Amino acid sequence: MTATRWNTIYAGLGLLMAVILALLLWAVPVEDGIREWTGQLIPGFWMAWTFPVALFFWIIADLLIIMTLLAVRYPETPRVGILRIETTRGDRLFISLLGSAFIHLGWLFVIGTTLFWGALILSLVYAAAVFRWV
Repeated sequence: MTATRWNTIYAGLGLLMAVILALLLWAVPVEDGIREWTGQLIPGFWMAWTFPVALFFWIIADLLIIMTLLAVRYPETPRVGILRIETTRGDRLFISLLGSAFIHLGWLFVIGTTLFWGALILSLVYAAAVFRWV
C-alpha cells in the first residue's frame, strides 16, 4: 500500500477513536453543574459503566488497534530478550499489561488509594522497560 493510503487509514481510525472518546465524555452525568465522573453512564443498565471503566476499555481497544496496524504495516520476527524467550510486540504488550495489573494491586495493598498516580507512573516505566529489554 502507498503511504497516502496508510495516512488515510491512520486518520480515519484516529478520528473514529476520538469520536468514541468524545461520546464517552458527553455521556458523563452532570448533577448541579458538576460532572459525576464515577456516576453511571447508562442509568439502570445491568453493568455499572462509569467513565473510568469505559476509559480503561477504550485505552485497551486503542492499544489493540495500534498493535494490529503495526503488525500489518511493519511485520516483525520474534526476538530474544533478557528473559531468554522469543517475544513479539503482542507478547510484550501482554506482559506489560499483566505486570501493570500486579503493580496496581501491590500499590493498593501497600499504600492504598492515595496518590494512585504513582502506580501509573511505575507501570509506564515498567512497560517501557519490557518493550525495550524483554
